[in-house]
Amino acid sequence: MTGFIAQVGCGHWGKNLARNFSELGVLGAVVDGNAALASAKADELGVRNLTFEQVLEDPAIRGVSLATPAPAHADMALAALEAGKHVFVEKPLALTPADGQRVLALAQQKGLGLMVGHLLQYHPIFIKMLDMVMASELGAVRYIYSNRMSLGKFRTEENVLWSFAPHDISMILALAGEAPDHVTAQGAAFVTPGIADWCTCQMQFPSGQAAHVQASWLHPFKEQRLVVIGETGMLVFEDSNPEWAKKLAFYPHTINCSGDAPVPRPAAVKYIEVEHSEPLRNECMHFVAVVEFGTGPRTDGAEGLRVLEVLDRAETELKRSLSRKPQ
Repeated sequence: MTGFIAQVGCGHWGKNLARNFSELGVLGAVVDGNAALASAKADELGVRNLTFEQVLEDPAIRGVSLATPAPAHADMALAALEAGKHVFVEKPLALTPADGQRVLALAQQKGLGLMVGHLLQYHPIFIKMLDMVMASELGAVRYIYSNRMSLGKFRTEENVLWSFAPHDISMILALAGEAPDHVTAQGAAFVTPGIADWCTCQMQFPSGQAAHVQASWLHPFKEQRLVVIGETGMLVFEDSNPEWAKKLAFYPHTINCSGDAPVPRPAAVKYIEVEHSEPLRNECMHFVAVVEFGTGPRTDGAEGLRVLEVLDRAETELKRSLSRKPQ
Protein backbone atom coordinates (compact mmCIF):
# COMPACT_ATOMS: atom_id res chain seq x y z
CA MET A 1 0.00 0.00 0.00
CA THR A 2 1.52 3.32 -1.06
CA GLY A 3 1.08 6.56 0.83
CA PHE A 4 -1.92 8.52 -0.41
CA ILE A 5 -2.75 10.72 2.59
CA ALA A 6 -1.00 13.99 3.44
CA GLN A 7 -0.94 15.18 7.03
CA VAL A 8 -1.19 18.97 7.11
CA GLY A 9 -0.13 20.24 10.52
CA CYS A 10 2.27 18.16 12.60
CA GLY A 11 2.11 19.97 15.93
CA HIS A 12 0.41 19.09 19.23
CA TRP A 13 -2.30 16.86 17.71
CA GLY A 14 -1.23 16.54 14.09
CA LYS A 15 1.83 14.51 15.06
CA ASN A 16 -0.50 11.81 16.45
CA LEU A 17 -2.48 11.69 13.23
CA ALA A 18 0.75 11.51 11.22
CA ARG A 19 2.01 8.63 13.34
CA ASN A 20 -1.21 6.65 12.96
CA PHE A 21 -1.44 7.18 9.20
CA SER A 22 2.21 6.13 8.95
CA GLU A 23 1.61 2.96 10.98
CA LEU A 24 -1.34 2.18 8.72
CA GLY A 25 0.98 2.46 5.70
CA VAL A 26 -0.95 5.27 4.01
CA LEU A 27 1.02 8.41 4.87
CA GLY A 28 2.52 9.95 1.75
CA ALA A 29 3.60 13.41 2.89
CA VAL A 30 3.63 15.88 5.75
CA VAL A 31 3.13 19.64 5.70
CA ASP A 32 3.82 22.17 8.43
CA GLY A 33 4.47 25.90 8.55
CA ASN A 34 7.42 25.22 10.85
CA ALA A 35 10.06 24.13 8.33
CA ALA A 36 12.29 22.45 10.91
CA LEU A 37 9.38 20.49 12.40
CA ALA A 38 8.17 19.39 8.97
CA SER A 39 11.64 18.25 7.96
CA ALA A 40 12.16 16.32 11.18
CA LYS A 41 8.74 14.64 10.96
CA ALA A 42 9.27 13.71 7.30
CA ASP A 43 12.65 12.14 8.15
CA GLU A 44 11.21 10.33 11.16
CA LEU A 45 8.33 8.80 9.19
CA GLY A 46 10.14 8.33 5.88
CA VAL A 47 7.77 10.44 3.78
CA ARG A 48 7.98 13.57 1.67
CA ASN A 49 8.06 17.06 3.16
CA LEU A 50 5.78 19.14 0.92
CA THR A 51 4.05 22.50 0.88
CA PHE A 52 0.26 22.61 0.96
CA GLU A 53 0.27 23.79 -2.65
CA GLN A 54 2.41 20.81 -3.69
CA VAL A 55 -0.02 18.46 -1.95
CA LEU A 56 -2.94 19.96 -3.86
CA GLU A 57 -1.12 19.48 -7.18
CA ASP A 58 0.02 15.90 -6.47
CA PRO A 59 -2.31 13.27 -8.04
CA ALA A 60 -0.83 10.58 -5.79
CA ILE A 61 -2.28 12.33 -2.72
CA ARG A 62 -5.97 11.41 -2.59
CA GLY A 63 -6.75 12.40 0.98
CA VAL A 64 -5.79 15.42 3.08
CA SER A 65 -5.87 15.45 6.89
CA LEU A 66 -6.02 18.96 8.38
CA ALA A 67 -4.80 19.60 11.93
CA THR A 68 -4.22 23.32 11.54
CA PRO A 69 -5.44 26.31 13.59
CA ALA A 70 -9.25 26.46 13.51
CA PRO A 71 -9.46 29.77 11.60
CA ALA A 72 -7.77 28.06 8.63
CA HIS A 73 -10.02 24.98 8.55
CA ALA A 74 -12.68 26.20 6.12
CA ASP A 75 -10.34 27.77 3.54
CA MET A 76 -7.92 24.83 3.54
CA ALA A 77 -10.74 22.30 3.31
CA LEU A 78 -12.25 24.22 0.39
CA ALA A 79 -8.88 24.32 -1.39
CA ALA A 80 -8.35 20.58 -0.91
CA LEU A 81 -11.85 19.73 -2.13
CA GLU A 82 -11.40 21.98 -5.19
CA ALA A 83 -8.24 20.00 -5.93
CA GLY A 84 -10.24 16.76 -5.84
CA LYS A 85 -9.01 15.48 -2.47
CA HIS A 86 -11.04 13.75 0.22
CA VAL A 87 -10.77 15.79 3.43
CA PHE A 88 -10.46 15.00 7.11
CA VAL A 89 -10.58 18.16 9.22
CA GLU A 90 -10.06 18.38 12.95
CA LYS A 91 -12.88 19.95 14.95
CA PRO A 92 -14.41 22.39 14.43
CA LEU A 93 -15.36 22.09 10.76
CA ALA A 94 -15.25 25.91 10.52
CA LEU A 95 -15.80 28.91 12.76
CA THR A 96 -19.21 29.88 11.37
CA PRO A 97 -22.16 27.84 10.10
CA ALA A 98 -22.00 29.77 6.82
CA ASP A 99 -18.42 28.63 6.20
CA GLY A 100 -19.29 25.11 7.31
CA GLN A 101 -22.14 25.05 4.81
CA ARG A 102 -19.78 26.18 2.04
CA VAL A 103 -17.41 23.31 2.76
CA LEU A 104 -20.22 20.77 2.96
CA ALA A 105 -21.81 22.02 -0.27
CA LEU A 106 -18.52 21.76 -2.17
CA ALA A 107 -17.88 18.23 -0.90
CA GLN A 108 -21.35 17.20 -2.03
CA GLN A 109 -20.90 18.91 -5.40
CA LYS A 110 -17.57 17.17 -5.99
CA GLY A 111 -18.73 13.81 -4.67
CA LEU A 112 -15.84 13.73 -2.18
CA GLY A 113 -15.59 12.52 1.40
CA LEU A 114 -15.67 15.16 4.12
CA MET A 115 -14.97 13.86 7.63
CA VAL A 116 -14.79 15.89 10.86
CA GLY A 117 -12.53 14.87 13.76
CA HIS A 118 -15.09 14.25 16.47
CA LEU A 119 -12.81 11.64 17.99
CA LEU A 120 -15.07 10.21 20.67
CA GLN A 121 -17.58 9.02 18.07
CA TYR A 122 -14.88 6.41 17.28
CA HIS A 123 -14.42 5.34 20.91
CA PRO A 124 -15.67 1.74 21.29
CA ILE A 125 -17.22 2.62 24.66
CA PHE A 126 -19.29 5.39 23.13
CA ILE A 127 -20.26 3.21 20.18
CA LYS A 128 -21.55 0.56 22.62
CA MET A 129 -23.35 3.24 24.61
CA LEU A 130 -25.02 4.57 21.47
CA ASP A 131 -26.02 1.04 20.41
CA MET A 132 -27.66 0.45 23.79
CA VAL A 133 -29.58 3.72 23.59
CA MET A 134 -30.69 3.07 20.01
CA ALA A 135 -31.86 -0.43 21.06
CA SER A 136 -34.02 1.19 23.80
CA GLU A 137 -32.19 -0.68 26.56
CA LEU A 138 -32.73 2.39 28.77
CA GLY A 139 -36.27 3.05 27.61
CA ALA A 140 -37.00 6.58 26.40
CA VAL A 141 -34.11 8.97 27.01
CA ARG A 142 -34.99 11.80 29.39
CA TYR A 143 -31.76 13.76 29.64
CA ILE A 144 -28.07 13.59 28.88
CA TYR A 145 -25.17 15.43 30.44
CA SER A 146 -21.43 15.60 30.00
CA ASN A 147 -18.60 16.96 32.12
CA ARG A 148 -15.24 17.64 30.43
CA MET A 149 -12.97 19.36 32.92
CA SER A 150 -9.31 19.52 33.91
CA LEU A 151 -6.62 21.90 35.14
CA GLY A 152 -5.36 23.55 31.91
CA LYS A 153 -4.17 23.63 29.18
CA PHE A 154 -5.17 27.31 29.22
CA ARG A 155 -5.58 28.76 25.72
CA THR A 156 -5.76 32.30 24.45
CA GLU A 157 -6.71 31.63 20.82
CA GLU A 158 -10.06 30.00 21.72
CA ASN A 159 -12.29 29.56 24.74
CA VAL A 160 -13.15 26.34 26.56
CA LEU A 161 -16.46 25.99 24.71
CA TRP A 162 -14.70 25.66 21.33
CA SER A 163 -11.78 23.66 22.72
CA PHE A 164 -13.59 21.07 24.85
CA ALA A 165 -17.31 21.02 24.09
CA PRO A 166 -17.41 19.96 20.39
CA HIS A 167 -16.72 16.32 21.30
CA ASP A 168 -19.51 16.27 23.87
CA ILE A 169 -22.01 18.09 21.67
CA SER A 170 -21.26 15.60 18.90
CA MET A 171 -21.95 12.65 21.21
CA ILE A 172 -25.08 14.23 22.67
CA LEU A 173 -26.58 14.94 19.24
CA ALA A 174 -25.94 11.32 18.23
CA LEU A 175 -27.57 10.02 21.40
CA ALA A 176 -30.53 12.38 21.11
CA GLY A 177 -31.04 11.56 17.45
CA GLU A 178 -32.16 15.09 16.65
CA ALA A 179 -31.00 18.71 16.66
CA PRO A 180 -31.92 20.94 19.59
CA ASP A 181 -34.56 23.60 19.13
CA HIS A 182 -33.28 25.68 22.06
CA VAL A 183 -29.66 26.37 23.12
CA THR A 184 -28.41 28.48 26.03
CA ALA A 185 -24.98 28.94 27.60
CA GLN A 186 -23.28 30.69 30.48
CA GLY A 187 -19.66 31.01 31.48
CA ALA A 188 -16.93 33.06 33.06
CA ALA A 189 -13.37 34.19 32.33
CA PHE A 190 -11.45 33.90 35.60
CA VAL A 191 -7.89 33.56 34.27
CA THR A 192 -7.62 35.37 30.92
CA PRO A 193 -9.95 38.37 30.40
CA GLY A 194 -12.50 37.70 27.68
CA ILE A 195 -11.57 34.00 27.26
CA ALA A 196 -14.07 31.74 29.02
CA ASP A 197 -12.31 29.06 31.03
CA TRP A 198 -15.57 27.64 32.41
CA CYS A 199 -18.92 27.28 30.68
CA THR A 200 -22.11 25.33 30.57
CA CYS A 201 -24.25 24.77 27.48
CA GLN A 202 -27.87 23.63 27.75
CA MET A 203 -29.94 22.04 24.97
CA GLN A 204 -33.66 21.34 24.69
CA PHE A 205 -34.90 18.97 21.98
CA PRO A 206 -38.22 18.84 20.09
CA SER A 207 -39.05 15.41 21.56
CA GLY A 208 -38.72 16.74 25.12
CA GLN A 209 -35.21 15.44 25.81
CA ALA A 210 -32.77 17.79 27.54
CA ALA A 211 -28.99 17.89 27.78
CA HIS A 212 -26.13 19.96 29.08
CA VAL A 213 -22.35 20.13 28.78
CA GLN A 214 -20.04 21.56 31.42
CA ALA A 215 -16.49 22.36 30.29
CA SER A 216 -13.67 23.86 32.30
CA TRP A 217 -9.91 24.38 32.33
CA LEU A 218 -10.17 25.50 35.95
CA HIS A 219 -10.87 22.25 37.75
CA PRO A 220 -8.77 20.43 40.37
CA PHE A 221 -8.68 17.11 38.51
CA LYS A 222 -9.47 15.53 35.15
CA GLU A 223 -13.10 14.55 34.72
CA GLN A 224 -14.56 13.14 31.51
CA ARG A 225 -18.04 11.77 32.16
CA LEU A 226 -21.05 11.25 29.89
CA VAL A 227 -24.36 10.24 31.47
CA VAL A 228 -27.60 9.16 29.79
CA ILE A 229 -30.75 9.00 31.92
CA GLY A 230 -33.55 6.80 30.57
CA GLU A 231 -36.89 5.77 31.97
CA THR A 232 -35.74 2.22 32.74
CA GLY A 233 -32.00 2.66 33.27
CA MET A 234 -29.00 4.95 33.30
CA LEU A 235 -25.64 4.70 31.50
CA VAL A 236 -22.35 6.28 32.55
CA PHE A 237 -19.29 6.55 30.28
CA GLU A 238 -16.47 7.38 32.70
CA ASP A 239 -13.62 8.04 30.27
CA SER A 240 -11.33 9.36 33.01
CA ASN A 241 -11.48 5.98 34.77
CA PRO A 242 -8.12 4.31 33.99
CA GLU A 243 -9.68 0.83 34.30
CA TRP A 244 -11.12 -0.09 30.89
CA ALA A 245 -13.54 -2.66 32.34
CA LYS A 246 -15.22 0.02 34.45
CA LYS A 247 -15.50 2.77 31.85
CA LEU A 248 -19.10 1.90 30.91
CA ALA A 249 -21.58 1.34 33.74
CA PHE A 250 -25.28 0.51 33.49
CA TYR A 251 -27.54 1.35 36.43
CA PRO A 252 -30.96 -0.30 35.94
CA HIS A 253 -32.59 2.11 38.39
CA THR A 254 -36.29 2.78 37.99
CA ILE A 255 -38.84 5.10 39.57
CA ASN A 256 -42.14 3.81 40.97
CA CYS A 257 -44.74 6.49 40.26
CA SER A 258 -47.82 4.49 41.27
CA GLY A 259 -48.15 5.98 44.75
CA ASP A 260 -48.64 9.46 46.17
CA ALA A 261 -44.99 10.35 45.53
CA PRO A 262 -42.37 8.91 43.18
CA VAL A 263 -40.13 6.32 44.84
CA PRO A 264 -36.73 5.37 43.38
CA ARG A 265 -35.87 1.70 43.00
CA PRO A 266 -32.07 1.52 42.99
CA ALA A 267 -30.39 -1.48 41.40
CA ALA A 268 -26.83 -2.80 41.44
CA VAL A 269 -24.44 -1.39 38.88
CA LYS A 270 -23.51 -3.60 35.91
CA TYR A 271 -20.26 -2.95 34.06
CA ILE A 272 -20.59 -3.46 30.31
CA GLU A 273 -17.84 -5.42 28.59
CA VAL A 274 -16.45 -3.70 25.50
CA GLU A 275 -13.54 -4.89 23.38
CA HIS A 276 -10.55 -2.58 23.70
CA SER A 277 -9.38 -0.47 20.76
CA GLU A 278 -7.82 2.97 20.36
CA PRO A 279 -10.23 5.74 19.28
CA LEU A 280 -7.60 7.63 17.27
CA ARG A 281 -6.53 4.52 15.38
CA ASN A 282 -10.19 3.74 14.70
CA GLU A 283 -10.76 7.29 13.43
CA CYS A 284 -7.74 7.16 11.13
CA MET A 285 -8.78 3.76 9.77
CA HIS A 286 -12.23 5.21 9.09
CA PHE A 287 -10.75 8.03 7.01
CA VAL A 288 -8.62 5.53 5.09
CA ALA A 289 -11.85 3.69 4.21
CA VAL A 290 -13.41 6.98 3.12
CA VAL A 291 -10.53 7.60 0.70
CA GLU A 292 -10.04 4.03 -0.54
CA PHE A 293 -13.61 2.76 -0.74
CA GLY A 294 -15.85 5.83 -0.66
CA THR A 295 -17.26 4.86 2.74
CA GLY A 296 -19.65 7.45 4.16
CA PRO A 297 -17.98 9.06 7.19
CA ARG A 298 -19.53 8.41 10.59
CA THR A 299 -18.84 12.06 11.40
CA ASP A 300 -19.47 13.55 7.99
CA GLY A 301 -19.79 17.17 6.96
CA ALA A 302 -23.49 17.28 7.79
CA GLU A 303 -22.78 16.01 11.32
CA GLY A 304 -19.95 18.53 11.68
CA LEU A 305 -22.30 21.31 10.59
CA ARG A 306 -24.94 20.30 13.15
CA VAL A 307 -22.32 20.51 15.90
CA LEU A 308 -21.08 23.85 14.55
CA GLU A 309 -24.60 25.28 14.60
CA VAL A 310 -24.96 24.40 18.29
CA LEU A 311 -21.54 25.89 19.06
CA ASP A 312 -22.45 29.09 17.22
CA ARG A 313 -25.71 29.50 19.14
CA ALA A 314 -23.96 28.70 22.43
CA GLU A 315 -21.17 31.20 21.67
CA THR A 316 -23.73 33.99 21.22
CA GLU A 317 -25.24 33.19 24.62
CA LEU A 318 -21.80 32.80 26.21
CA LYS A 319 -20.75 36.27 25.02
CA ARG A 320 -23.86 37.74 26.60
CA SER A 321 -22.99 35.95 29.81
CA LEU A 322 -19.43 37.32 29.84
CA SER A 323 -20.60 40.86 29.11
CA ARG A 324 -22.86 41.04 32.15
CA LYS A 325 -21.44 43.16 34.93
CA PRO A 326 -21.67 41.90 38.54
CA GLN A 327 -24.39 43.66 40.49
